[in-house]
Amino acid sequence: MMESKFSSSLFDIFELTPDLVEEVLAEDIDPHRHDEEELIILTKGSLEHYIDFQLEVVNAPAVCYVPQGKLHKLMPRTESEGWVITYKNEFIPNSELSFYSNFATSSAIPLTGGMCMNRFSALCQLINGEFSHPQCDLSTINHLLKALIAMILAERKTNLPNEASIKNNQQNTFNTFLRILEENYRRAEGVQFYADKLNMSARNLNLICKNNFDKSVSEIIETRKLIEAKQLLLNSDKPVSEIGYELGYNEKSYFTRVFRQKMGITPTDFRDKVRNSN
Repeated sequence: MMESKFSSSLFDIFELTPDLVEEVLAEDIDPHRHDEEELIILTKGSLEHYIDFQLEVVNAPAVCYVPQGKLHKLMPRTESEGWVITYKNEFIPNSELSFYSNFATSSAIPLTGGMCMNRFSALCQLINGEFSHPQCDLSTINHLLKALIAMILAERKTNLPNEASIKNNQQNTFNTFLRILEENYRRAEGVQFYADKLNMSARNLNLICKNNFDKSVSEIIETRKLIEAKQLLLNSDKPVSEIGYELGYNEKSYFTRVFRQKMGITPTDFRDKVRNSN
């Protein structure tokens, strides 16, 4: 997007206004990658978000979270308003927002309107006010940003299509599943492997995943493998067959077929398109 007047190597924030939207649209910025995390808090209007060769339309109120290194392009529409926040991973290390993004297919998190949206806007204004101060305190900004991320995570859980009380009761089991998956997703293991690790049936684990993430166990496993595959394709020169093998696909053709089904493009073409865009 654009640099703030008060930019920092660790953190930046600026307001998305109609004038700024016109500038962004006039510049027609190409898809790009950056070495920061990015939050787009959309309070009004809508935008198109192109990320890893997939296009999604996001309607306010919502948040888009862009992890470090993701190829993306933000295309706000003329009526769009909100806030854009960027920060280095070391400023907010190992956040749950970053962790959950390893298993999500969409960058968008819907928000509740009304008083909830007022709280988000007020917190962004507080952060911006502190950051704009000549003697701004980054530790204060750090605490405020952590509070903002906590609110986003609460909204992510609340706005999934199942009862909040059910999700609260199952949250610990779901998070344990994600931690086990993070340790084992490179292996050629299926749903039953993870269910056995949790001493439950595959059916119950699928219900918990649906309640807490609106995805089946298999979908979450494949999403995690796909996200890692894209990172390896972008950040290494390993052959496609080696990347597939590392992720538990014993045949290159099967890995290529799965990748193409999910991304609409082969692993080789994905790597070439990203590198040619830089």
